[in-house]
Amino acid sequence: MDVMPLLMLVAGSAAIAAAGRRTPVPAPLLLVAVGLAVSYVPGVPDYHLDPHIVLPLILPPLLHTAATESSYLDLRAQLRPVALLSVGYVLFATFVVGWAAYVIVPGLPLTAALVLGAVVAPPDAVAATAIARRVGLPSRLTTILQGESLVNDATAITAYRVAVAAAVGESATWAGGIGEFLLAAIGGIGVGLVLMVPIHWLRTHLKEPLLQNTLSLLIPFVAYAVAEEVHASGVLAVVVVALYLGHRAWEVDFATRLQEGAVWKMVAFVLESAVFALIGLQLPVVLEGLGEYEGLETAWYALAVFLVVVAARFVWVYPSVLLPGMLSERIREREANLTWKGAFIVSWAGMRGVVSLAIAFSIPQVVEGGEPFPGRNLILFLTFTTVIGTLVVQGLTLPPLIRLLKLPGRDAQAETLAEANAQAQASLAAERRLDELLADERNALPEPLADRLRAVLERRRNAVWERLGQPNPITGETADDTYRRLAREAISAEREVFVKLRDGRYIDDEMLRTLLRRLDLEEAAAYREAT
Repeated sequence: MDVMPLLMLVAGSAAIAAAGRRTPVPAPLLLVAVGLAVSYVPGVPDYHLDPHIVLPLILPPLLHTAATESSYLDLRAQLRPVALLSVGYVLFATFVVGWAAYVIVPGLPLTAALVLGAVVAPPDAVAATAIARRVGLPSRLTTILQGESLVNDATAITAYRVAVAAAVGESATWAGGIGEFLLAAIGGIGVGLVLMVPIHWLRTHLKEPLLQNTLSLLIPFVAYAVAEEVHASGVLAVVVVALYLGHRAWEVDFATRLQEGAVWKMVAFVLESAVFALIGLQLPVVLEGLGEYEGLETAWYALAVFLVVVAARFVWVYPSVLLPGMLSERIREREANLTWKGAFIVSWAGMRGVVSLAIAFSIPQVVEGGEPFPGRNLILFLTFTTVIGTLVVQGLTLPPLIRLLKLPGRDAQAETLAEANAQAQASLAAERRLDELLADERNALPEPLADRLRAVLERRRNAVWERLGQPNPITGETADDTYRRLAREAISAEREVFVKLRDGRYIDDEMLRTLLRRLDLEEAAAYREAT
């Protein structure tokens, strides 16, 4: 197996994604654009997007990362809009886009057109939320988009299987399709519910962080594989397990959480970067298979399907978001902040991604009787153009659109105040517990060490309040920022001394690693990552 193309893909996409963080263009869009440009550079290998790799090997870890970082409580509070988008909208888009393609493309059977509808129905699980976080969408809109992206792939994949069964000539009825959908949904949730408790128990009883993180990397693949083995939804199984583990992550020891956070950030960064680069790199593969579908007529098909996909989301979102509030005072009170502007952003944030392409590539080559699948190459092309169109048009315009509509962003002052109050309550509880322990003769400590414990609690309590204070008139830093900067400078000075002592052979490398790890933990405690 030639690993060089894979290494080139991973290294190149990671470099472009890193560069994208320093530009106003969102990294997913930059990766797609560079992938399109590079796809015709002489000597670049052919990258064929294999659905047997994307669906079982790439999708589960991406879903796992997104779900563990989501809030179970927030998603439960937004269950109605999330369900309407992740299930209702996907089925609606499947039929609307399918019927439109059937009308627009001469000779395309309705069953094949519905396959196209199911393929392009689910918005991408990464692009919209990545852009939403970057521009600071209100937390409720971000939660809705995250929740939709976690579940909609399961709906689309099930709808796709039913549509393909009808297209290839297998016996498929409405009742059978509904039954398969319910089996996949209930089965996937059931598998997740069965697996989540024993997996969490195992995570809390393994005492070695390396073993715990190895288990963490295996969890999404195991959940997906078990569910698919019993013909249930692997997507839903992964999401259920990940939501539970994320909700109870506080029960795992701190060393595991530190390592796990770093590991999964790296995994998500590499996979997301490679996935968006792969989308752009599919252009030659898609164009080579077009065959009879070429010229302006095919371009018209692509534009028409793209417009229908965009319009269908508006048609579904506005009634589903605004009508329930008009009909129910309870819903109106609970969802008062979701105005027409919020509905517009949710409607526009419907970018498609790699899952749509992976599903499209999995369309069978032939139907029963050995004849070619009707319009397979055209479906693949229309999927590709829809993915590119939504990523470029909607992805590029979403940030300025959010600024133009002047949606209220996250209230940093209120969030900091809530954090300070929470920290104050926790610190008081810790101080009471510390006093109880120090009153016991078995826990006797020299006074300087006891004072150090109290100082740590006081520092933690005061740090958040200091962020609410006035910044330094010269540097613009808050007292908290200055403290962290000075702490890092002091730690850097210690680190340089340790290295010099190692170089002078006063200490060996093993001792150096021990001392550096201690400083690293102190620096991590002093450093608050900007979000």
